[in-house]
Order: sequence, then structure tokens, then C-alpha cells
Amino acid sequence: MFKKLLLVACVTSTLVAQSAQDFKNQQMQGFNQEKKQFGIYKKSQEEEFETYQEEQNKAYKAYKKELAVFWDEPKISTKKKWVSYTEDKQTRTDVDFSKETITLETIASSPEEAKQKLLIALAKVVTVDTKTVQETDPLEKRLSKIKKPFGVVTGEVKAEPILSTIIFKKQPTQESVKAYVEKYVKYDSIKAKESTKVKHAKIYSLNVALPEDTMIKRSKIYYEEVKKNAKLQRLPMALVFAVMHTESSFNPRARSHIPAYGLMQIVPRTAGIDTYNFLYKKKKLVSGSYLYNSSNNIKMGTAYLHILYYKYLKDIKNPDSKLFCTIAAYNTGAGNIAWAFTKKYDMRKAAPMINTKSPKEVYNKLLRDLRYEEPKHYLKRVSQRMSAYYRLYGS
Repeated sequence: MFKKLLLVACVTSTLVAQSAQDFKNQQMQGFNQEKKQFGIYKKSQEEEFETYQEEQNKAYKAYKKELAVFWDEPKISTKKKWVSYTEDKQTRTDVDFSKETITLETIASSPEEAKQKLLIALAKVVTVDTKTVQETDPLEKRLSKIKKPFGVVTGEVKAEPILSTIIFKKQPTQESVKAYVEKYVKYDSIKAKESTKVKHAKIYSLNVALPEDTMIKRSKIYYEEVKKNAKLQRLPMALVFAVMHTESSFNPRARSHIPAYGLMQIVPRTAGIDTYNFLYKKKKLVSGSYLYNSSNNIKMGTAYLHILYYKYLKDIKNPDSKLFCTIAAYNTGAGNIAWAFTKKYDMRKAAPMINTKSPKEVYNKLLRDLRYEEPKHYLKRVSQRMSAYYRLYGS
């Protein structure tokens, strides 16, 4: 009897072990299948987004080609410049946030016609808000019609002032706007040259200087968002403001050739994916319209600084050394920081070497040995501007 029970127990034990192994194998197969399916989905999503960006680039090129019918230099917006055209493409405004100037140009057949068009253009550019620009800009209207890939996160642009709070002490009225534009749009201030594109017409242009405190006033628009997100990500406000200043000069319509979007110049396919996953635990691509929303942009830019400081560069012990590396990495990537010290892209190998140096030595090493000139200048500018924003807003 005992032998029978022992035999049953052994058989049962073997069956249980086999069942457990089978269950484990099934789990692994399921996991591997899910992993494979996710990889296929991710690849498909990236391919769709690449196609979407190609369509956007085609739209940009087509629009520039149309502008070239009227203009020798068909300008569009950049990191530091917001360029806008009328529907007929014959009047444009170019706000250079870094130089704090507005350049207005129009193609007209007489000085009288030109003056009228310049008055309207200046009145619009100093009063329009970000939401209205997104909804009415001819190029943005064209881009909005391109089909977005499934799963791409979009967002609405908030209505925020661009130049009105810089120029007017209170909410502009019809009278105050009229007084402002008439002060600057005068015949003796308007320059004219022959148009090489349009017969019997000239290009009339006018430059208007923005107030000297433009950059400070622009930064104040975003103070609450920066304060909230800097606290959340355990970063100094001065760092966020200095990065924003250096990336876009507070141009809410900033777009680089990469493309990177908005105030803190987020690249959807790299920092965008990492940061969205960090914030929302989902690997998603975000659209340009999502990043033109200042709240989204500041939230993602500040979170990316957090990822660099507290994750990618976590093995650097001195906080000031880590800060210098974070600033440069925001521009060039953490791998290039490691390369500056070891000629390899592995931060685990670079961190011990960085930890043997003082913050000043780390700073100087970065300025000397970073692979490209741009991050060297970037590190200098952000570091200098941090001091100014510390004085302005504190820590």
C-alpha cells in the first residue's frame, strides 16, 4: 500500500513539474510573441511617422516654391524667427526674437498701397495670439490636412500673447493699436526696391525695433509653467529659462530643420519618445501641434532635462559637474558627453573619469573636447544665461 502511495506521489510530482514547466514555456512563448508583435507595431509606427514627416517636408518645399514666385528669398520660420505671410503671399512679417526686431515687407504698385498694407500687417503681428496663428497661418492650414499616423499624439495650441504684452502695458484697444502702427509706418521710414519677380511693382520694407526688455517680458509669460515643472522635476528654474532662451529666444513658433518644435525645441522621434514614455509610461510620437502648445513643450523639455540629469548622467557625483554635462547633453546627447572624456560613447566608463575632476575642469574639458562646435557654444551661452535668470527669478 505504501509503495502504491509512493508511486502515485512520484507520478503526481512529475506531472506537476511538467505542468509547471509547460506553463512557464507557454508564458515565455506568449511574452516573446507579444515582444515580437510590439516590435512590428513600433517599426510600423515609425515608418508611418517617417512617411508623415516626408509629406510635411513636401508641403514645406511646395509652399516655398509658391513663395518664390513673388520673393527672391522665400523665408519660413526657424528656431529664432517667426515668419508669416498673407493668403496672397505678397506681404510678410519676420519677427526675429534673438535680435528683437520686426521686419515687414510687401509687394505693391505704389507707396500709398504699400503703406496701407504695412499698417495692416504691423497691427496684426503685434496683436495676434498663438492659437489664431495656428488656425489661420496659410502653411499651418496646409500641414493640418496631412493625414497623421495612428497613435501620434496631437494637441491644441493655447491662446497666448506673442508680442502684445511686450508692446502694450495693458490689453490693446483699437485706439492704442492705431496709435502704435501710425507711429512706425511712415513714408520716410519705408524703403523701396524694384521687384525682380512681379512686373510694375516694388518691394516696400520697414524695420521696427522691439523694446529692449523683450526677452524678459517674453520669459514672464511662461513663469508659472516653468516654476511648476522645474519643482516637479527637481531642477533650478534658471536652467529651464536659460535652455529655453538659448533654444528659441522664447519664439513660440520655433521650428528647426531637424525638425524640432517649440520653445524648448523637442525632436519628436528622439527626446519626444523618451520623454513621453517617462511622463505617461507610453512610447508615443508627438506632433508639431502638440509641441506648439507651450504647456506641453515646457513639461516635456523640463522632463527631458530630468532624464539627462537623474538617469543618463546619474553616476556623475558632483552636482555642478553633472549640471554642465546635462546642459551640453541637451544639445548633443549623453553619448557625446562620454566621448569628450573617453573617446567612447559609454557614460558608465566616462563617469569615473569625470568624478576625478573639479566642476571647472569638467566645464573646460567639455569646451575643449566636445566633438562639435555647436554644443561648446551652447554650454557657454546656457551657463551664462543661468546667472541672469537666477538674478531675475531666483532658484
